[in-house]
Amino acid sequence: MKAIVTDNLAKMFGRLVAVDHISFEVEEGEIFGFLGANGAGKTSTIMMLATALNPSSGTATVCGYDIIRERDAVRESIGIVFEDLSLDTNLTGKENLDFHATLYHLPKKVKDERIAQALDLVELKEKQDILVKYYSGGMQRRLEIARGMLNSPRVLFLDEPTLGLDVQTRRLLWDYAKRLNQESGTTILLNTHYVEEADYLCNRVAILERGKIAAVDTPKGLKDSLGSSVLSIKFPEGALANEFASLLNGMSWIRNIRRHDGQLELSVGDKGMKIPEVVRLARQHGFVISAIGEHKPSLEDVFLHYVGKKLQSNEHE
Repeated sequence: MKAIVTDNLAKMFGRLVAVDHISFEVEEGEIFGFLGANGAGKTSTIMMLATALNPSSGTATVCGYDIIRERDAVRESIGIVFEDLSLDTNLTGKENLDFHATLYHLPKKVKDERIAQALDLVELKEKQDILVKYYSGGMQRRLEIARGMLNSPRVLFLDEPTLGLDVQTRRLLWDYAKRLNQESGTTILLNTHYVEEADYLCNRVAILERGKIAAVDTPKGLKDSLGSSVLSIKFPEGALANEFASLLNGMSWIRNIRRHDGQLELSVGDKGMKIPEVVRLARQHGFVISAIGEHKPSLEDVFLHYVGKKLQSNEHE
């Protein structure tokens, strides 16, 4: 059975189309990621799957349960970590988990066991009696993940779980998420606008843009779709990029040409060094190249190919 199945799922807010008739499936035990900028429709998709929003049209099931007709069964099967912190900072870590577990009507013995296991998982057992307002941002995120696991969910939704965290803390949380997935078999649906996060964590990634799925595959499959390498070509004058692009159009070894900021990005399909060929072509037609480089396709290159604009970098926040 698939963990998640959607068919033409859509959400409109008045005239605004937040999610535009998307269809996708998530396998049990998979980490599936939505990669997209703010406003791409990632959160609206999760909120519909978690039964917090009703779809405008289309259907979806989570763990085999229909998100409209069987919403209680869906809620019993999932956990969720929201983009915005939702902890009570005037309670201790353990008190936050105890309150949440009580909402699931867990018997005391089961509740105590689940809380202990969750605190162990995120390595907060020694901090369980400290007020959450004294936790660091990373500790609070870890506690939210622990809270999302109290009902032993079959599917865990993570909506921008590392937003605003430093790089080191973010990587620690990635490792917690992987460990959770591997040890418990929990299916994870991750929303992120961090390219590195999607590349490191996800078995498959869907690129979401303006409510539509532009592409979906494994990170490797997405990168391989661009070819063997990407050439970056800079010119002393931006207008030259458009002229040189016209010259390159139709060449069999070029899969895609993208123009931005007065430079060209060429997706190269054939293996082998293409820089000399580009330089010779430029000289023959009187073009001056100020810089040229080559690199293996990255997931950011894929995103730029489909969407045409950069996401926020992990390293500059």
